[in-house]
Amino acid sequence: MQIHKVNTQLLDPSAWAPFGWLPVRDTDPQDGKATLAFTWGDPHLNVISHRRDEVEWTPEGPICEVMFHHWTHTQALLVLNCEAVVVVAPPNCKLREPADLGQVRAFLLVPGSSFVLHQGTWHWGPFPTTADKVDLFNVQGRRYAEDNECADLQRTGAKVGVLVGEMRSSPSRGAE
Repeated sequence: MQIHKVNTQLLDPSAWAPFGWLPVRDTDPQDGKATLAFTWGDPHLNVISHRRDEVEWTPEGPICEVMFHHWTHTQALLVLNCEAVVVVAPPNCKLREPADLGQVRAFLLVPGSSFVLHQGTWHWGPFPTTADKVDLFNVQGRRYAEDNECADLQRTGAKVGVLVGEMRSSPSRGAE
């Protein structure tokens, strides 16, 4: 099985735009330009966690073998306790052929990082990079399990290897 390597990048509005948006302060003129959507009228707030041991790791970083998306709602996440990484692909990506993996991106998150996924954005994680477990403040549809399509990346002939080493050692990574 091939490993398609993806470098992590810092979370910023322009890089994140194909996948969703970053919440802004209520005094920002951009506040309210993008809104949450819940087709089934079932917004739900909770705290979720992902553990480091849920996924395979190499010395370079985690291996992403599957991605998920929801067509009926947006999803908003806030990293609460540790550095983490999230992998995403745009909603229109098919994730069926090796060339599709060229649309996959990975973002390094620090405590306090928040983001919203557009409806249909493919995602994996966030998974912790420096701790055993990442806790996430989560807003999504209560019935997400009924709208949780999974793409097995192995059917493309490759897994996604997330390269976090350089980002983790970069002294400027925390500018968010």
